[in-house]
Amino acid sequence: MAISPKAFALLELLLDRAPDAVAKDEIQRSVWPKTFVTESNLTNLVSEIRAAVGDSASRPRFIRTVHRFGYRFQGEVVEEGHIGDSEALYRIILGNRRIALVTGENILGRHPDAQVRVDQTAVSRRHARIRIRAGKARLEDLQSRNGTFLQGRRLTAPAELHDGDSISLGPVRMIFRVFSSPASTEAGSSEGLTET
Repeated sequence: MAISPKAFALLELLLDRAPDAVAKDEIQRSVWPKTFVTESNLTNLVSEIRAAVGDSASRPRFIRTVHRFGYRFQGEVVEEGHIGDSEALYRIILGNRRIALVTGENILGRHPDAQVRVDQTAVSRRHARIRIRAGKARLEDLQSRNGTFLQGRRLTAPAELHDGDSISLGPVRMIFRVFSSPASTEAGSSEGLTET
């Protein structure tokens, strides 16, 4: 089941901060920057995420309500790839997976050897490629069936990636993340990122 971009942004925030809880006011500032929304907007997003992952408010497996404070992701967050050197500075956030990208070529698709493996029939075996060189990352579609989208626009030529960019392989959405140094990754860990 697909979720809205706002619900995805909330889920990403909760995953990034897991296992710590995130306050409602911080969520509102992050998901709706410079916009006033009522608390019911946030409640609706949480309900949307729960419906998509088969969770419930009464017996939560993934999204727990922290009464009078906010929400937290309580499921297991799986960190994929080698962490701790310069190759871990670039990541893909895909669901509950954090996948480290390597310098050079990173294939995204269904192929068993893909760096970012997406096991869904709408995704081609070699769907797209992220090339990392000289501190820059570029996304390229590999003549996929259902297209590669960057920030909602279908790619027709390689494009440079920036921290927080949304990438879609057909219907599958993921986020590209950049950390400026190993120290910033460690700082992220102290705020609740679990590195394995």
